[in-house]
Amino acid sequence: MEVLSSRILLRPADLERSRRFYRDVLGLAVYREFGPPDSPGVVFFLGPGFLEVSGHGPGGAGPSPMIWLQVRDVRAEHDRLAAAGARVTREPREEPWGLVEMWIEDPDGVKIVIVEVPEGHPLRRDPRS
Repeated sequence: MEVLSSRILLRPADLERSRRFYRDVLGLAVYREFGPPDSPGVVFFLGPGFLEVSGHGPGGAGPSPMIWLQVRDVRAEHDRLAAAGARVTREPREEPWGLVEMWIEDPDGVKIVIVEVPEGHPLRRDPRS
C-alpha cells in the first residue's frame, strides 16, 4: 500500500468545544476549514500529519485513538496547558524508555500524550547513518 496522505479523525460530542480546545488550548495551527460556515469541520496541522475535528459522534464520545505529540519542552508545555485549563491526567516524568511524557485529555476524554525526546535518546539518531 502506498499512503499518499493521512490524518486522525475525531467526531466529538460537542464540535465547537473540541475546535476551541485544539485551536485555543493546544494552539494547533489550522490547515483548512470546510463544511457549513456556522459549524465547519477543521483540519489542524500535527507536525507532518493532520488532525480533523468535524461532525459529531453518536451520543457520547466512544472509544478513541490516542494522539502522540512531540514537543521541545514538556515541562514548559505542562505549565502553559495547565494555565489554559487543559485536564492534565499525568504530570511530566521520565519514562523507563527514556522519553519525558505527560498526559492530558481533550473535552471528550481523548488521551493526548505530550512527549519530549531528550538529547542522546535513540529517536534522535539518524538510522540511515
